[in-house]
Amino acid sequence: MEVVTKITNVEFGSMVNAAAHKLTENAEKINKLNVFPVPDGDTGTNMSLSMNSGAQYERDSLDTSIGSLAQATAKGLLMGARGNSGVILSQIFRGFAKSVENKDTLSARDLADALMGGAETAYKAVMKPTEGTILTVIREAASAANKSANKTYDVIAVMDKTVIAAQKALASTPDLLPVLKEVGVVDSGGQGLVFVLQAFYEALSGKIAESDMHIPDNAELEEMVQNLHAGAQAQLDPTDIQYGYCTEVMVQIGKGTTFSKQFNYDEFYDYLAKLGDSLLVINDDEIVKVHVHTENPGAVISWGTEYGSLVKVKVDNMRDQQQAVIDAQRSEDAQTNDTKEVPETAVLAVTAGAGIAKLYLASGATAIIDGGQTNNPSTADIVAAIEKSGAKEAIILPNNGNIFMAATQAAEIAQIPVAVVHTKTIQQGITALFAFNPDNDLTTNVTAMEENKSLVVSGQVTTAVRDTTIDGLEIHQGDYIGIIDGKLKIAAADLQAASIQVLEKMLNEDSEIVTILYGETANELDAQTLADAISEIDADLEIEIHQGGQPVYPFLISVE
Repeated sequence: MEVVTKITNVEFGSMVNAAAHKLTENAEKINKLNVFPVPDGDTGTNMSLSMNSGAQYERDSLDTSIGSLAQATAKGLLMGARGNSGVILSQIFRGFAKSVENKDTLSARDLADALMGGAETAYKAVMKPTEGTILTVIREAASAANKSANKTYDVIAVMDKTVIAAQKALASTPDLLPVLKEVGVVDSGGQGLVFVLQAFYEALSGKIAESDMHIPDNAELEEMVQNLHAGAQAQLDPTDIQYGYCTEVMVQIGKGTTFSKQFNYDEFYDYLAKLGDSLLVINDDEIVKVHVHTENPGAVISWGTEYGSLVKVKVDNMRDQQQAVIDAQRSEDAQTNDTKEVPETAVLAVTAGAGIAKLYLASGATAIIDGGQTNNPSTADIVAAIEKSGAKEAIILPNNGNIFMAATQAAEIAQIPVAVVHTKTIQQGITALFAFNPDNDLTTNVTAMEENKSLVVSGQVTTAVRDTTIDGLEIHQGDYIGIIDGKLKIAAADLQAASIQVLEKMLNEDSEIVTILYGETANELDAQTLADAISEIDADLEIEIHQGGQPVYPFLISVE
């Protein structure tokens, strides 16, 4: 193999874009490594969107020095970072960029030093670093790069050793983090980083060319984030929508009794392209996922069954949705035109579900940042919400542990003082809001809200997406599972049975109030049935029911 002793701006651009391509290509594989068997594993999606943001900034840069291009890439990752995995990836590139800031090109030693700088910065960014994660992978990979650079001037050889060490470190993550071994997976963030480093090696060695890559442009990235049809069409008349049904299908390739065709991506895609627009088709060896806007959802579903067994089917009437968007926009415009004063302190809550958003606003939140379990907002999204508030200072309620780092990153780069109250659940966020006093200063409010959030016990009920065993609890695909304050406690075949068992574990002798938020896959009757069962357990409990409209979780339950 040809010896390459220098990385120029051309090679660096290929490396960054190859990494974005590889993460996009493998996002679903990474998502499936989620420890909990819940339908919201999003590490791959977060890392892909984060890396693609970095790649877009790199492509937009007019500089030719590695230092400048690395800074642009790091800035793009910073602003596009989603989820803790995306933020850590952005910190790796931040350290990388800092190390090479005065370099026009990179030698093997420069490359190794940059990777070590990335590892050091990533570790510093995490308050309590945990081994068996992406941090372990970058540390071991950088160490191998350092040793290799002491022996060779060949940047390809250095990247080869880096990838081998990263793969070995990834394989060791279950030995370092017991929950990974119990579930039988490697760390998802670590797997994402391995793909990034593999892409670097493939780009340098010529095993992947830019002509082989599909690099999503800004429009495609926005489609991925917004599910192709949110917000931006607020002024569109519903009757003008050409393809009215947003259709999503997930097919297990080659399974079931209906399939008759061997999967061929081009054949599969070309047929669907004739049925509508806004088409996305993502697949691996086992699953193909489809998103398309069409007038004939039945044809999309039927086409899927020719290739395998349907795992998921979702059809939304976008004309009805669009009318709801218009109505909501009119209501928001009316509020904007009101003469209310801009608050001194804005409270920004990350939520998913129209009912939950209304509940937060009624409880004192200033504004809602759309996001949650399946849609972590980026650093840039949070910064934009801070700026839009017009306030002199702000408090962020992330309501999800996987949003903490992006929220913290946004607070650091915002132009006004911003604090993060570390709420891990929707229920904690609402409870924290009760302690907010607009007359208090930022520090006093944050202290009170952090204390108040601990007064609630948070329960979540959802559906298992695979068989697994966690903490001795045997779980089967399709079971309803109950999670209490982040720990999986219950598995049952019936929704009501699982929910009641979760409640029984949440209650104690001091419990007074139970609140049920029912999601988009449940209804008020389901919630009332659960409430009746709770009353039989303890007739003195006060029970509240609200339509949350949240995805993924039929019930969110709080006990105070």
